[in-house]
Amino acid sequence: MTATGWLITGATLALAVGLPYWLPGLVIALRVRIFARVGGEEGVKAPGREVPAEEFKEVYGHPAANGRSRGAALSDLFWYWLSPGPQVHQEHLEPGPRYDDVARTTRQILAGLSREQWTELVGRCTRRVLDELPEQARVHRVRLRDLMMPVWAEVYYEVVFREPCPRHVRDLITGNADDVVSALKCTSLRHMDRRARLTHYLRDRLANDPPPVPLPSSLSRREQAYYLQGTFFNTAVVQMSEAMAHLLLALAAHRPVQDRLLAGEADPGFLDRVVNETLQHFPLFGVAHRITSGEIPRPGRAPIPAGSVLLFNYPEYQQSGPAGGERFDPDRWLSPDTRPAASIPFGVTANRPCPARGFAVLTMRVAAEETLRRFRLESSAEHTRSLPSRGPCLLVPRTGAEDANPARRRTRLAAMRLADRWAAVPRSLTQLVLGSYMVWDARRQGLCRNYFATSSGGPAASVGAGR
Repeated sequence: MTATGWLITGATLALAVGLPYWLPGLVIALRVRIFARVGGEEGVKAPGREVPAEEFKEVYGHPAANGRSRGAALSDLFWYWLSPGPQVHQEHLEPGPRYDDVARTTRQILAGLSREQWTELVGRCTRRVLDELPEQARVHRVRLRDLMMPVWAEVYYEVVFREPCPRHVRDLITGNADDVVSALKCTSLRHMDRRARLTHYLRDRLANDPPPVPLPSSLSRREQAYYLQGTFFNTAVVQMSEAMAHLLLALAAHRPVQDRLLAGEADPGFLDRVVNETLQHFPLFGVAHRITSGEIPRPGRAPIPAGSVLLFNYPEYQQSGPAGGERFDPDRWLSPDTRPAASIPFGVTANRPCPARGFAVLTMRVAAEETLRRFRLESSAEHTRSLPSRGPCLLVPRTGAEDANPARRRTRLAAMRLADRWAAVPRSLTQLVLGSYMVWDARRQGLCRNYFATSSGGPAASVGAGR
């Protein structure tokens, strides 16, 4: 072989060996460019050149930043991903009496449990799911999102219907929720048969045995089933499962923080601060879009015109300001002087904040405490906000037996790190192909566009982006 041949061979081998380190990032950048094109020229980034970080909350909270879907090309994509049906999803109803009716019902359902009842419910459901792990396994290798999803399926079923969740219904909810979040992350396509099976169950349940809290009277029976499916069994289950996966993976990655909890040396509020710090680094919301219903004036700047699509970037905003950065430090939340000022884990109060904001930290703490009573958490997987890997982690029983062989644990973690790196290569290519296809198919179907084109002009329910 000539010197040139050896050089080409060496370069090819180097590129192949380095695939896990350069290809996923390149593919993600390409996906971002494709996604940005869907937003259209009317997209206004916040924070960005037109809306700097210091104006983020003011613009987000302005009364005119209240449109949800109508008039934005981006909405077609999120209807395609998130909608339980083409009619109703609470977080994306256009403003008006219908939204007020639905939001009021959600608050009433969630307010039906006291803090003590939330604590008992989440603790019981977490214990039941953890009990299902095989007893003979010394160390459990799990995907944290998959582990936590059945917990929240059971929790929210009981919150809505005030009775324990049957196993077959739990399977319907988790199958549908996993399908939704996997499509959002472009790791698989939507499977409408899973969506339809859950919808069918809910319609039958509402016809024969409705929940204690009356559902919105402005909705038909079919729309009530879509409302429950979208609000509680899509969004709530997915978001809380993702939140718990981030929290437990953060504990696995920051051993001193976890050791402080396991040793019982932390003060009672420490775990709550860990939750806050996790949500600061890994916010559940990516980009929330709003369509302006009127002009938004700004002192010293040109007003934002009516009909603009505002793209509120949660991760970028939360990393702005002097308390941003990559350091994971739960104790920064001890003082108002050190805690991040740019923190909106549950949205902005003036513009559809997350309904779970009053008890999310409490319930995450309870689920984490139940998990830490049984296991130490160890992981060497990459931790990103989108969490397409679903959070690979080792659950090590707190018996002390595994400590007798630390070399074995180190070997397993090294293997996990290598496997996680290489898994990102086919996954990123899958995301590129499926994501591109779904962007094209969403634009082709135009679910949002066609809905508003054929609606009667009354207060329309619609599914959009954001949560």
